[in-house]
Amino acid sequence: MKVNVLTLFPDMFTPLQVSMLGRGLEDGKWDLNLVNFRDFTTDVHHHVDDSPYGGGAGMVLQIMPIKKALDSLPSKGKVIITAPQGKTFNEKMAQDWAKEEELTFICGHYEGFDQRVYDLADETVSIGDYVLTGGELPTMSMIDATVRLLPGILGNSASSVEESFSHGLLEYPQYTRPADFEGQKVPDVLTSGNHQKIAEWRHKEALRATYLHRPDMLENRQLTKEERNWLKEFEQN
Repeated sequence: MKVNVLTLFPDMFTPLQVSMLGRGLEDGKWDLNLVNFRDFTTDVHHHVDDSPYGGGAGMVLQIMPIKKALDSLPSKGKVIITAPQGKTFNEKMAQDWAKEEELTFICGHYEGFDQRVYDLADETVSIGDYVLTGGELPTMSMIDATVRLLPGILGNSASSVEESFSHGLLEYPQYTRPADFEGQKVPDVLTSGNHQKIAEWRHKEALRATYLHRPDMLENRQLTKEERNWLKEFEQN
């Protein structure tokens, strides 16, 4: 997969070039192309923003340098803008994007985009109902969530399948050595070697975690008979 990012601050994307995603870059599993759209301005001061027509506070990003930067790409794939009015990013979206050959993100700054910039994008996406100083951090979050699903990025191919949200539930609790830490013991089932019992325990605890912390995720879930029984048990405790 190739990922293009149009941004005024390409240096902010260093975190994507370390750890597992960084190794994926080195191994050619994905490619990151950072484009500073300030380079596509035509005035001597390289202005990318201007005051809004009709007056108002702040400055608005102009369409011209962004359009020129976008046109400079040999190919674009799906074009995505990060903005508060967009649909909220989620795991399903990351899974869909991971099937694409190329993604292009446009990062805003200042008081937002000239409205005509939105016509350049296929999707407008938000990461939540709060305001940040720019689109770089949301874009990094979405790239991380998407690229980590690509084959060969994670050390264990099963990891992304078993994680929170992958099956509509939060992830079950996990433990490692020591088995007993200051009296806090690992559940016996996890050291039993009985894989069927372990799978059942993990399913139940994933449901419990979701019930306790994100009950909204259960509202539209078609519960199995076993899950309904477990929920009744949780409600009684």
